[in-house]
Amino acid sequence: MEFGVFILAQQRGYHQTSQQVINNAVEQTVTAEAAGFDTAWYAEHHFNNYSLCPSPLMMVSHCAGLTKRIRLGSAVCVLPLYNPARLLGEIGFADTVSNGRLDLGIGSGYQQFEFDRFGVDLKNSHSLFAEFYDVLQAGMQERIFSYSGKHLQMPPTAIAVRTIQKPMPPIWVTSGHPETLGRAISDNHNLFVTALLNGLDAIKALRERLEGIASKDGRSIDDTHFGFLRCAYASDNENEIHSYLDNARFQRRLSESLKFRRAQSDDGYLIKEEAGPNDMSLETMRSNLPVGSVNQVIDRMLEEISILKPSHIALQTQLGDFDQRTMLRQIDLWGSKIIPAIRRELRSSRSDDSKIAGEAAPA
Repeated sequence: MEFGVFILAQQRGYHQTSQQVINNAVEQTVTAEAAGFDTAWYAEHHFNNYSLCPSPLMMVSHCAGLTKRIRLGSAVCVLPLYNPARLLGEIGFADTVSNGRLDLGIGSGYQQFEFDRFGVDLKNSHSLFAEFYDVLQAGMQERIFSYSGKHLQMPPTAIAVRTIQKPMPPIWVTSGHPETLGRAISDNHNLFVTALLNGLDAIKALRERLEGIASKDGRSIDDTHFGFLRCAYASDNENEIHSYLDNARFQRRLSESLKFRRAQSDDGYLIKEEAGPNDMSLETMRSNLPVGSVNQVIDRMLEEISILKPSHIALQTQLGDFDQRTMLRQIDLWGSKIIPAIRRELRSSRSDDSKIAGEAAPA
């Protein structure tokens, strides 16, 4: 089981400067490496305070110089907002300066506000994504490639800076479209999924959905490497727990406002935090999520893993204006206690399953 930190780089108000937010993201990355996390993931958003990271690959390249072991990932590059030729060069550059530690997460995007300002029609996002998907794979695997599609045209082209990882860095796909996820499974790429702030029933439904998508291609989802994005927090301090949950709800409120085109702002930048139709109380969130004492979080995480069976857990660590010093201690806590305990239990469970299978085998 791999573990990552998911760094959203949010700004809850002007009491946080953009420099502080980005510096905190970098500091969390360095701390996560020291704590033993496998990956640091960086989001991509534009033009508002939902997320201040405009380029995950720039974050990867910067943090590559401050770390040595941890893998660095985009979660995700919003493909329709890029020029494909430039993106291919930047992927090669990021993988090179990180010495082959890039994980390339890609998605189609969902925020109308962003698409309008890049001059891209959101209605074309999924068809654009499909063509970008073709171009990226060709550009990373072939020395000279060309492409002719509805949206993208590439004459014979060579990308100068090649990726170190061959034939390409690991690709992670997130999408609301079953066809896109199915293609990723068929191509043996990785998936990124989430149950948002929902509980075990949603995780069970997510597992069933993934099984159904894989089965359409005659595959098993157990043969696909996939990551699970999750809010989780361990503490005996009720004030800390309350703050983490409050910031997680803030994140979800802004995300839904942007997704459903109801985002409001008094100054054109800071989005108003308003409860939507899917809003939850902090008590409901607490019951839904791995939140509580260290042992409670370990037990709940093991339960969720047993249902979903992911290969990777990505913890949301930079939500709203949650206190940075407290989050750095939380990252350390996961590295020193929670992750080792979860891995021990998973190894023990696999060992027990192997013994049972061996005893049941015919002589």
